[in-house]
Amino acid sequence: MTEARVNPLVPRGSSAVRPFDVIVSPETAGWEYSGLRVVQLPVGGRVRFRTGGDEVLVLPLIGGCDVACDDERLTLTGRRSVFSRVTDFAYLPRDTSVTLRAPNGGRFALPAARADRILPFRYGAAEDVPIELRGAGQASRQVNNFCTPDSFETDRLIAREVLTPGGNWSAYPPHKHDEQCDGESSLEEICYFEVAPSPAGGHGCGYQRVYGHPDRPIDVCAEVRSGDVVLIPYGWHGPSMAAPGYDLYYLNVMAGPGERRWQARDDPAHGWVRGRWAAERMDARLPLTSVRERRRL
Repeated sequence: MTEARVNPLVPRGSSAVRPFDVIVSPETAGWEYSGLRVVQLPVGGRVRFRTGGDEVLVLPLIGGCDVACDDERLTLTGRRSVFSRVTDFAYLPRDTSVTLRAPNGGRFALPAARADRILPFRYGAAEDVPIELRGAGQASRQVNNFCTPDSFETDRLIAREVLTPGGNWSAYPPHKHDEQCDGESSLEEICYFEVAPSPAGGHGCGYQRVYGHPDRPIDVCAEVRSGDVVLIPYGWHGPSMAAPGYDLYYLNVMAGPGERRWQARDDPAHGWVRGRWAAERMDARLPLTSVRERRRL
């Protein structure tokens, strides 16, 4: 791939095919491994699908659900919103039939990756999700490492959540993971965004930057709102910017051809910023969420 073949910004609703509000597949993204679907279900609503050649997660964004995978079943407690708590989740193997049912309605993300191995259907407990605080000062953010190589076994899929307090930058300094080499993994990345509402009921926004190499051009500086997606096939990416007053959430979905590792290389023009963090404090607003439900205005 010498240049991005599709628009990296996928605005909310632009990829919808009923019953899914978001559909990103390797075919629609112009790459080979990473995918994502998002579905909104009414009270008592259900959706049926097959995983095909993908391993898939069921990640509640709002609400909980019952998950049936072939002849096995489990229940996800879920959460009130992505800004209220860390959630439990489910792993779905490739080549299985799945039904999600939401007794009280909800919205659910389905991160996916093309898989070779068939691993068991299983439950991921919220209490087992490692919560990491990264950066310092205005580069402070929270990372929920619910499906990373050190926390949960999959064949290729890596997924995590990042929460950035209003006014802060995350995914900074800019970094890349588009080469399979020492200290770097080749990973296609999807970012799905949600923005916390204001106490006045307004709808905020964030911003995402992606830029490429001389021989692999890509140039994105996009305003993102709840439900928007940015595709990162290659190149330096970051920062993800939260507007003052509006906390920013994004779900990372990553997969690639090599060993399942998350290794990234900083842009050498900006990597020096890390050296300043030792003298700065972590943002006192963090962590924004934990296993316990948090009430927000």
